[in-house]
Amino acid sequence: MQVIVAEEEGGAFVVLGPAGRREVPAGELAGHLGAIERAHAPRWVFPAVDRLYPVLLRAGLRVSRCHDLSLTEGLLLAAENRAGQPKMLPAAWARLHGREVPPDPPSHADTQPVLFETRESGLPSGVGAAEAAREVLADQERRIRGVEHPDRFRLLVAAESASALVAAEMAADGLPWRADVHDALLTELLGPRVPAGQRPKKLVELAARISEAFGGKPVNPDSPQTIVRAFGREGISIPSARAHVLRKVDHPAVPLLIEYRELSRLHSANGWAWLDEWVADGRFRPSWVVGGVVSGRWASSGGGALQIPKTLRVCVRADPGWKLVVADAAQLEPRVLAALSGDRRLAEASASTDLYARLSEALFAGTMTAEEGRPRAKIAMLSAMYGGTAGEAASLLALLRQRFPDAVSYVERAAQAGERGERVRSRLGRVSPAPSEAWRALTGGADEDEGRARQAARNWGRFTRNFVVQASAADFTAVLLATLRRKLPEPAHLVFFQHDEVVVHTPADLAPRVEAAITESVAESAALTFGPGCPVHFPMAPTTVDTYADAK
Repeated sequence: MQVIVAEEEGGAFVVLGPAGRREVPAGELAGHLGAIERAHAPRWVFPAVDRLYPVLLRAGLRVSRCHDLSLTEGLLLAAENRAGQPKMLPAAWARLHGREVPPDPPSHADTQPVLFETRESGLPSGVGAAEAAREVLADQERRIRGVEHPDRFRLLVAAESASALVAAEMAADGLPWRADVHDALLTELLGPRVPAGQRPKKLVELAARISEAFGGKPVNPDSPQTIVRAFGREGISIPSARAHVLRKVDHPAVPLLIEYRELSRLHSANGWAWLDEWVADGRFRPSWVVGGVVSGRWASSGGGALQIPKTLRVCVRADPGWKLVVADAAQLEPRVLAALSGDRRLAEASASTDLYARLSEALFAGTMTAEEGRPRAKIAMLSAMYGGTAGEAASLLALLRQRFPDAVSYVERAAQAGERGERVRSRLGRVSPAPSEAWRALTGGADEDEGRARQAARNWGRFTRNFVVQASAADFTAVLLATLRRKLPEPAHLVFFQHDEVVVHTPADLAPRVEAAITESVAESAALTFGPGCPVHFPMAPTTVDTYADAK
């Protein structure tokens, strides 16, 4: 059963459900929908989960499953090479989202997208109508039937919609966070709290010591240009003040600069101002954006949801009587490549929890130990997935191609498609964006641009090479979130997700059941995403801890 819920002008809601059309005041919405949820457990149809579901959560209602029209439209538009705004049903879409829709999507931007670049949904908040939602839903179902693999795409839509429910629930529940521990840690590392705009005591002291290391002449450690000039006065020429450059320089200022930079980053990104804004009532409530990057990975629109520095993980502590169950997928993307390509030897190597150590044995047997070869095996695999050729990467990639030809051929075919300006797909049907008109003009241009054209083609090929892997990994994790959410015993709940890692907050006595649910969900997600009998092992061993830092 499907039940459509959409907001009407004036703040009321319209529900198209088992009793037909009914207008429901905002204050009665959760109660009305809760009765339907308990009686029918329908698939709810929401114009956008991130706008409506938080209202229901605040009223105490959680739903089992849904269809997010906005997320689905984004997936379909990408598949149809119409990224931006929909051409189909402009009147219905305008009623649904509260604005007029131009008849044609905007032209492609001339900038090359990257796999970690956030994208705008093009679907602003606004009022809508349930009848318009029904019209858009019917249109989406028709278009899904026309994609290359409709069944896979339906799974993608269901998983992406469930991910939206997870994101809203995690924001509502919050990640357990000890503000007192955070404050004490900042004081220990930086000194007493100072007014906004001022350097903490530790940074002031480090800045003075940095200047002393350069002979006493004032050096601003926050200015890369000043640092480069300071080294120049010492007879040391450096191209930039980046950390990896500084670490190669033998000078007493280097360790001070690196320490200053790390503490300054902590102060600016997760200092007292961040603590005041994002942590309240013992919970960190960031803002996640489901499918916020072109590859399908999540993004964050506030709070730095996808990056908790190791220094601060000690602040993430379970409530009394509760535990944190943490599970992190080991080398997810290489395993995804093994499943995509059907490379039997790579699938066999995936049986090891440490895939890179097993690859080392396969690549360098008789020449070095697995431990010695592991860093080089990792370089070889990353070169295959990202198209690296610098240094020894090219020779290592050639060796990998000999041992695992099917896996390397899979990503190389994706790269070749990108170089021709073609689009590539993830396992479940996410589609890479088309290159811009400027790219097409350059790659098909005059002879004098031949060098630039080849470089542009190679760059786009590197993008599509990794897209097929990273987007398929996003498929897998979306299915995993949907599966795990369904399997978790109440009141255990997801509180954190980061690309290939999940954290569940659970009563202590339920922790074993949560661990089992994670293990079962990983196996089920692999079968759903890559087909029954998938031979690739996806290790994601759960660990039960009191503090997030103890899981690392």
